[in-house]
Amino acid sequence: MNHKAFRGEQLKKARLLRGLTLTELAGRTGISKQSLSLYENNGNRPEYERGMKIADTLNVPYEFFLQEDSYLASTDAIYFRSLVSATKMSRTVQSLKLEYVAKIYEVLAEYVNFPVLHLPKVEFWGNDNEFDEQGSAAELKEIERIAMQVREYWNLGTDPISNLQFTLEENGLIVTGFDTNESKIDAFSQRTLLKGQDTRQGEMFLIAVDQGTKPQGRIRFDLAHELAHVLLHPWSEGLDMIPKDEFKHREAQANMFAGAFLLPAESFTRDVQAYPTDLKYYLWLKRKWKVSVAAMVYRSRQLGIITSNQHQYMMRQISKNGWRKQEPDDKPYFLNENIFQGALDLLFEQQILTPASFMKLLARRGINLFPTDVEDVLHLRSGTLEMSEIKPQIIQLKFPPQTD
Repeated sequence: MNHKAFRGEQLKKARLLRGLTLTELAGRTGISKQSLSLYENNGNRPEYERGMKIADTLNVPYEFFLQEDSYLASTDAIYFRSLVSATKMSRTVQSLKLEYVAKIYEVLAEYVNFPVLHLPKVEFWGNDNEFDEQGSAAELKEIERIAMQVREYWNLGTDPISNLQFTLEENGLIVTGFDTNESKIDAFSQRTLLKGQDTRQGEMFLIAVDQGTKPQGRIRFDLAHELAHVLLHPWSEGLDMIPKDEFKHREAQANMFAGAFLLPAESFTRDVQAYPTDLKYYLWLKRKWKVSVAAMVYRSRQLGIITSNQHQYMMRQISKNGWRKQEPDDKPYFLNENIFQGALDLLFEQQILTPASFMKLLARRGINLFPTDVEDVLHLRSGTLEMSEIKPQIIQLKFPPQTD
């Protein structure tokens, strides 16, 4: 096979990565939609000049279109929060980004030992049951049990989790952040089966959260929500095939788990029962538990600490105060530097790789992206992959220095 042939599937991938339709790409390049469609389906091959114009428009190296993808790991469906309302294109863009995260993980795993996936074996019967938003008593009890099982398995006790991102990463889950520019997507998760492995040790779970506008409480809830999907729900089916009611059911279950995991029944009840209907008291508790007031009020209702009428009244007060959009002291929260940043910092510091050699390594594996795109996909510090030319040293100091 000619590895330097123009590959239409790579053109389509680049277009979708930028969130463009064929019509939009045609408008930006001046190349007809029909021609672009032929290129994508390998019905025709663009001349070099046209190929370069497309590459420049999509902001990818021309080599992106030429190299065969050597990545053989298989990826499953992605759980998107707000799947029903999110646009198909926005979901496709984020799916492709997660695919590149998985690819680069596989490359880096040849050089560093990432934390091993360390998840408890969970038995959950609740996938096919009828439900309401509050959840049945039996279903809630089952999810409470699983949330405590995870805390015990990870030796977390029942106190607030100080750094949820670190806890997830320490136990082998990959956490990254994306600026989705899509208000209808909060977070998403994906399972990948790594090359040559078909057991749990060969699984990799990616969790991505939209950040830059959300406060810490929302980000933490999103992370716990996605952990629920990892633990509770099937990964072998396409989510587009799931009925809307079933998807809503799974989302409700994930929310139940997030509340139970972040706010354990016994310790949270002990804290909140002093002033269970005082919103100012919940604001004070928010500093300790790092969860939104609205989520804590809902959890109080779920645990029977407040009545349904009290819950409804408190939620009306939250709305009246404008807290549904922004609670007091909320400010945009950003994730800590992730394991990819740590891995690359280590490899660069030890001079195992340089930014330039790392980018060349990715290119050899069929990952032809510009450094800024890799930084974005992996959620790296800006400038991490900035490449400076190393000039050969032809002048040397005299040593030891001459003295009078």
